[in-house]
Amino acid sequence: MEITRLMILKAILEDLYETYNRREYVHPDPLEFLYAYDAPEDKEIVAFVAASLAYGRVRTILDHVRAVLAPMGASPCRFLLCHTLEELMGLYNGFRHRFASCEDLVYVLKAIRGMIEAEGSLYAGFLKSYSPDDPTLVPSQIRFCEALYRHAGRDLGHLVPSPERGSACKRLNLFFRWMVRQDAVDPGGWSQIRCDQLIIPLDTHMDRWGHLFGFTCRRASDLKAALEITAGYRHLVPDDPVRYDFVLTRTGIRNDIPRSAQQAIEELCHADL
Repeated sequence: MEITRLMILKAILEDLYETYNRREYVHPDPLEFLYAYDAPEDKEIVAFVAASLAYGRVRTILDHVRAVLAPMGASPCRFLLCHTLEELMGLYNGFRHRFASCEDLVYVLKAIRGMIEAEGSLYAGFLKSYSPDDPTLVPSQIRFCEALYRHAGRDLGHLVPSPERGSACKRLNLFFRWMVRQDAVDPGGWSQIRCDQLIIPLDTHMDRWGHLFGFTCRRASDLKAALEITAGYRHLVPDDPVRYDFVLTRTGIRNDIPRSAQQAIEELCHADL
């Protein structure tokens, strides 16, 4: 996309951001569960659970995240540290979220607990894997996933896929967006991680926009596509390439965002300048 069109696109997206990047537009989104927790050690657990289950119908996602969090009470961190694997299996017996069984969920919780016991928090655990000099978080995420698998004592499958496999890892990148960025929507907290290393959580909405903007031509919504699309947004906002992720996905989820907001972007992409 040429410079003139990029400048106009950034102006349109900034207007969209200023208008709709607000908590009142979050629902329905698993991100909303994070707002109920103040303690960083609880918020990151809620974020990891909510992001891991963020696939399928949004209403089902919200119901199942709520079901996982209900037994945890006011402090998910304290809850995990106080329950054995066997107790967790009993508490979540019968749980299923699409492809994820009770056992799949419980081993994710076991991995979280193991990292907290070893490092003090998920954040501290990630910092041991983190390389601030890499252009993206991919190498650090691979090491982070490996550490989680060790704490679980097994691979965590589709709930926590590693970028090493070439997947776009949409839900893992969603988790990092929530925890690293801090604005009216994303709560942040992982302040030592550079925002410019974040990767677009590549879902169908962001894949569509990425193709429309000419950021990628890939047919597969894989890691390469996510990195190409992220690089495209980095031309718009070098220090925060996922800045527009929330507002652009809202256009495909909520009915109260005027169609004109989308049309302005689409018309720009097809206009002769």
